[in-house]
Amino acid sequence: MRNQGLGSWPARRARMTPDRVALRHDGHAWSYGELRERVDRLAHALRGMGVRHGDRVAYLGANHPAFVETLFAAGAAGAIFVPLNTRLTVPELSYIAADAGPAVLVCGPGFEESGAALPVERRVTVAEDYEALLAAADPTPADEPVGLDDPCLILYTSGTTGRPKGATLSHGNLAWNTFNLLVDVELAHDEVALISAPLFHIAALAQTLVPTVLKGGTSILVPSFDVDQTFDLVERERVTVMFGVPAMFAFLAQSPRWEGSDLSSVRHLLCGGAPVPEPLIRTYQERGLTFLQGYGMTETSPGALFLAAEQSVRKAGTAGVPCFFSDVRLVRADGEDAAPGEPGEVVVRGPNVMTGYWRRPEDTAAVVSPDGWFRSGDVAVADEDGYIRIVDRVKDMIISGGENIYPAEVEGVLYGHPAVAECAVIGVPDDRWGEVGKALVVLRPGAGAGAGDLLAHLAGRLARYKIPKHVEFVPALPRNGAGKVVKARLRSLYGSPGGLTRDTPE
Repeated sequence: MRNQGLGSWPARRARMTPDRVALRHDGHAWSYGELRERVDRLAHALRGMGVRHGDRVAYLGANHPAFVETLFAAGAAGAIFVPLNTRLTVPELSYIAADAGPAVLVCGPGFEESGAALPVERRVTVAEDYEALLAAADPTPADEPVGLDDPCLILYTSGTTGRPKGATLSHGNLAWNTFNLLVDVELAHDEVALISAPLFHIAALAQTLVPTVLKGGTSILVPSFDVDQTFDLVERERVTVMFGVPAMFAFLAQSPRWEGSDLSSVRHLLCGGAPVPEPLIRTYQERGLTFLQGYGMTETSPGALFLAAEQSVRKAGTAGVPCFFSDVRLVRADGEDAAPGEPGEVVVRGPNVMTGYWRRPEDTAAVVSPDGWFRSGDVAVADEDGYIRIVDRVKDMIISGGENIYPAEVEGVLYGHPAVAECAVIGVPDDRWGEVGKALVVLRPGAGAGAGDLLAHLAGRLARYKIPKHVEFVPALPRNGAGKVVKARLRSLYGSPGGLTRDTPE
């Protein structure tokens, strides 16, 4: 094959195990042979729509076989896949679409209206014309020449400037991340992976779907996480592996079905997106289940650190040690390596580190050194055994239920309200989501806006999970000599839930 990238993986797997089930969704199943043919048909259809090597192909929709087919078909055609976060608003999605410039947008079921509002000339709707497009397309192998250094996908991650940046991951980045995972997780050819976390995030895509395809296992795709559905599928389909953020696993453990459910088929529970609380680890261990957890980010495809199952209690609270093909250092402000017990910024180097931010060379140079070290913006401490504990975030990012929230983005929208003189957003503890946003607002003199008015202003402009759960009015924001708001001081003064509280994020 001339294609060395991910786009060739369905064909490579199909020539080995064509009859094995690749995907299950909504009562239907597709073999690897069928997946290979559908991917090639879609690749030819994309070419017929004008997609050429290096063009972008976007997908807007929940977990669905068409998402998987578009991912691999884009790779088979030499194009770059751009999955869009369905939780974003149309203005947020429009910015990303304008930045990525996709030649074609595939709209999943239920997202036709949102997709029609985006600045993309050519669209395919799964619920209407997708199957007819495939039926009319050439089923022969596409086999576009693609190398491991070619870009595979662009995943947008919000930045401290408040504007999303497209982390560009090569085919090699994703392949090496898969190798890292398979070193630490003994996935077998008969795995049944339940994928309910969104595939538009790197963890579900790169830590679950892609390795399962490589090994020839079955991926069960569901559009969203639901506690009862999860128990039903685990029991009926004999699920062996699933990925989730800690909040998802906590919801399962809190369910009345927890004690009586049959979880005997489960071999691997992959958990990430936020630290896993030790009580939750012990709750699962009492059922004979152990979390496999680690640390990473979109820019590292995502795995950087991994905590082996046998160390999950002894080293609870840490993110583990560097993955096999990745190097991780903790660096002090003076550029020297931090000693054990001394905080330092996490920097990562390896074949899994992104090629850069899409069309943003200056932003890329700010976080990737000339010799390839990526600055995470996270501060961590290593113990004497080399196990790393994440202790703070330089970038003030909030992780709520596994979703990244960047205060600068929320603050920028809040400042658009005429009653707001100053504002700052910090993270505060939350029993359900781990952490949620809290807005601290200074009103303009004479302004009579209430917390409800500010939240209504945010609704529709930001994804719901980004909207702060708490709002508190304060007389002033502490600032340093340079006039910058001192977030550490704000967390000290107001870092507990309080003020007006809205419903939990969705």
